[in-house]
Amino acid sequence: MSPAGENAPALTLVRTYRASPERLWAAWTEPALLLRWFGPDAGPVLSAETDVRPGGRYRIAFQTMDAETHTCLGTYEEVVPHKRLAFTWEWITMPERQSHIVLTFRAVVEGTELTLHHTRFADERARDDHRDGWTGALDKLAALMGGQATNGGPSA
Repeated sequence: MSPAGENAPALTLVRTYRASPERLWAAWTEPALLLRWFGPDAGPVLSAETDVRPGGRYRIAFQTMDAETHTCLGTYEEVVPHKRLAFTWEWITMPERQSHIVLTFRAVVEGTELTLHHTRFADERARDDHRDGWTGALDKLAALMGGQATNGGPSA
């Protein structure tokens, strides 16, 4: 298990999307939409399964441009539709490195501000690798939502 203490590396990314909280929520929770954007680069999403309820599980497999397949999975811990989604995060190849993600969706004039707070990384390298991956994925999400997202807020 990765460090769960306050000193474990963490990452916060904030983006504003030109989409309603309901539409952005659907992109994170509906497999058909996850298939269209998830992953760090232009590689395909191979499968997406979600059971969006506390205690429900998700599993997403994608391929990166270098033809490597990655599978992430976890358990939903908190589900407040269109507002907050909290879940565990692990790679199928490294289940001992479980981390934690909280997504918050806040309606703003421009659409929805999404805050992704990813905590409990094993080390700084894992955090930095995830920052790169999430940045690519969030850019792809912006394209799906119909435009470029604006960056804002803190980042680790």
